[in-house]
Amino acid sequence: MKSSQLSIAVALALGLAACGQKEEPKKAEAPAPAAPAGITVTIAHAGPLTGSIAHLGKDDENGVALAIAQANDKKITIDGKPVTFKMMSEDDQADPKVGTTVAQKLVDAKVAAVIGHLNSGVSIPASEIYAKAGIPMISGSATNPQLTERGLKTVFRTVGRDDQQGPAIASYIAHELKGKKVAIVDDKTAYGEGLANEVEKTLKADKVNIVGRERTTDKETDFKAILTKIKAKNPDVVFHGGMDATGGPMLKQARELGIKAVFAFGDGACTDEMGKLAGQAAEGMVCSQAGLPREAASKEFVQAFNAKYGEIKQYAPYFYDATNAMIEAMKKANSVDPAKFAPEIFNDSFTGATGKVEFDAKGDRKDAEMTIFKMQGGKVVPVSIVKNGVATPFSADAGAAAPAAAAAPAAAPAAPAADAKKEEPKKDEKKK
Repeated sequence: MKSSQLSIAVALALGLAACGQKEEPKKAEAPAPAAPAGITVTIAHAGPLTGSIAHLGKDDENGVALAIAQANDKKITIDGKPVTFKMMSEDDQADPKVGTTVAQKLVDAKVAAVIGHLNSGVSIPASEIYAKAGIPMISGSATNPQLTERGLKTVFRTVGRDDQQGPAIASYIAHELKGKKVAIVDDKTAYGEGLANEVEKTLKADKVNIVGRERTTDKETDFKAILTKIKAKNPDVVFHGGMDATGGPMLKQARELGIKAVFAFGDGACTDEMGKLAGQAAEGMVCSQAGLPREAASKEFVQAFNAKYGEIKQYAPYFYDATNAMIEAMKKANSVDPAKFAPEIFNDSFTGATGKVEFDAKGDRKDAEMTIFKMQGGKVVPVSIVKNGVATPFSADAGAAAPAAAAAPAAAPAAPAADAKKEEPKKDEKKK
């Protein structure tokens, strides 16, 4: 065999041998364990986003939005699943009828929780709808006592009540302003009338003479008739239970009529907006808020809020804390099912933007503070903090968690805080 023929034979033999060998199959790689499916949890906000107090409703909405954004940044896991929170915000127009329609819409959307409403007059009927559906709600501004006096186990608030706020501002009227003759006006809303009743009750207990009790509405613009009646009684102080949208024009018209009495208001009109609505007539007015002033909110909250939304109007810190109270309860229950986490809200205990957040058996904020303000230079400036019946001068350096302990009695004079910022109001009918 020639050498060329030998080479071909060897090549063929090697090829046949190779064909006879089996190629070993590759081992299949085990599939990577699937990441747990994430869940989306909707937390609703409801409040007035249009109308005369939309500036307050939007402020509250921003507080909710900030809490949700920060929660998502933390990449929270509940029941082994990553959670994404989202906000659904609805405009209740500060109207009880619209509010109940909004409430049903949120129930139909199967939201996990509701932060709102701003006004008591809206919060109370809306809460009935949420309670029937088992959906918890926390208001950061509704102050009418009836909100939490109906035995509903899904209704909470992060601010104080009118039966705490009323005595605080009434005591200031009687002891600081030395009011001897006081006229009272309310706007017939759940908030305005309820607060005015508490103020009247406390003033009478202090032997202050109530020279008149007038009524208007939260839609009125002309107050000359009732102001003329009030002028004839020559009061030292006039208290108005209502919102800034009506309180401002009323105060301006009172000065135009020559009424020189000091005007006092609740949180619904305890805003810088009063300076815009009443102008110079608002100087010297006093007002109260069912909570700490925005100046006392935690620095972390203030910095984050201002960077994203600008100046705090009023109750944004309380709506922020309300949102976090819901999320804390979900984490504690290890569930986003309202039936499971709602009962855990009663066990919440954390330091929020407004101090320590805890609730009593009714759903009210434990140890809620009250703040007294005075209008100075077009701004409402906090001058005194009232807690558990005692008052202490407000200090701009006091943080949200600083207790108003060892203070002088509520009746004791409160020294004005120099250059402190103003705190904005709560909301009237809408709110309380």
